[in-house]
Amino acid sequence: MDAIISISELKKTYIMGAAVVHALRTITLEIYRNEFVALMGPSGSGKSTLMNLIGCLDSPTSGQYILNGNNVGSMQDNELAEIRNKEIGFVFQTFNLLPRLSALENVALPLVYAGWSRSQRQERAEQVMADVGLTDRMHHKPNELSGGQRQRVAIARALVNNPSIILADEPTGNLDTRTSFEIMDIFENLHQKGNTIIVVTHETDISEHAHRIVRLRDGMVETDFKNQNILRASDRLREWVTT
Repeated sequence: MDAIISISELKKTYIMGAAVVHALRTITLEIYRNEFVALMGPSGSGKSTLMNLIGCLDSPTSGQYILNGNNVGSMQDNELAEIRNKEIGFVFQTFNLLPRLSALENVALPLVYAGWSRSQRQERAEQVMADVGLTDRMHHKPNELSGGQRQRVAIARALVNNPSIILADEPTGNLDTRTSFEIMDIFENLHQKGNTIIVVTHETDISEHAHRIVRLRDGMVETDFKNQNILRASDRLREWVTT
């Protein structure tokens, strides 16, 4: 299989006064193209640190990280920013939308940094807004949208650059049960279309939508296994409607 993420002996250490904090002790992990992976672990397990390294938001203390053929483990901040904008689509728990911009303008924003023309940005942003079912909400501001709609906008923004991976940090953490199912249904559909999805979550029922579950503890991989009982969001939505 084609590894889109290849991590070898990755370590991250923080110096806090006289204390040395080993956030990641030794992580070796491969994630393959078109996988749907849940990254789990309790508070202090290192999952947020690993997410930041995978997302090129931080650099490791040592070890190697290859993202889609690019050795990013030793990149400088400006290089990380460039590879981050090109290769990774982020979806955050708090949506991180700009309140004064419309949904469409929020979605198109990454294309400004990528150097697309205004007409190209609008056409592409409209396309991904349609993909997440928000054609009729394109010109609404974030405060005019429900939580689920705002997360759909965030997903569309993550998709707009055609990234190598979608990295979602607790994407259902601020949503009610039914809306959580709807958001996971979008991720499942994106996965079926060929996208590589990594969901960082502490919720077991959310992780069970993934095809592979990686659990961290004390800065190391505790377990890494294929999910034999994959939950389907469409099934859960049907059950929700009939109960």
